[in-house]
Amino acid sequence: MSDSTGTSAPIGLIGGIGMTEVRVYTQRPAPDGLYSGCPHVHAIVDEAYYVLSGSGMVEFHDPARGMRTLPLEIGAYVHFPPMVMHRLISTDQLVILGLMSAAGLAEKGEARVYFGRAVDEDPAEFARLMALPLNDGLEGALARRDAAVAAYQILVALWQTDRQAYNSELQRFFAVHRAAMTLRRDEFAKQLASGPTAWSQQINDRLELLPDARPSDAEVFQNLRGTESGLGMCGVLRPMLELKGIS
Repeated sequence: MSDSTGTSAPIGLIGGIGMTEVRVYTQRPAPDGLYSGCPHVHAIVDEAYYVLSGSGMVEFHDPARGMRTLPLEIGAYVHFPPMVMHRLISTDQLVILGLMSAAGLAEKGEARVYFGRAVDEDPAEFARLMALPLNDGLEGALARRDAAVAAYQILVALWQTDRQAYNSELQRFFAVHRAAMTLRRDEFAKQLASGPTAWSQQINDRLELLPDARPSDAEVFQNLRGTESGLGMCGVLRPMLELKGIS
């Protein structure tokens, strides 16, 4: 955590960025026969992918441009703003480095998985599906993914056959998510204050201190593979959250 003077470590990596290694789910194919994560959307944060290994693609949906598919190969980088639904697909053991513009927000529920209208109108069912990875581990994560992709297939079919209905459904889903996130504005503001805003304050402090420096600026940190793991919307995650100082 960081106070207003930047004298303790702010949340997130450099600049308050969240960084996660993502191994897209390949344990079994989704209902459409593809190895993929869940289609989902963010309300506030920008997101980026840098491909570390393997290959695949990412599908995008937004009302202005509809559905687009972008191939992903080693070394490729892509970033996109909030309110663009997306799904990662692996064609050959895709592993990406995922970057978020505000560390911790997605983990606090800033993103919403697409399960279709019926689930959006049933908060208990939405909560049950979202809790599957916590309750049932990897099998739960795959079951949640399968439920999302089953609904998502209907949306993709609308894109192919009825663009007006597709656009209406996409707008409906986005409106549901924005309304839900509005209720959590204060919670998210606190996270931002401890992350990107605190990092900005720290940089300003260093500038004001020139030619002096803070003793804490000599600290070096690392995150070792295997220290953390999780079951995310896109795949098996290694979030870079646990940083240890090097003496």
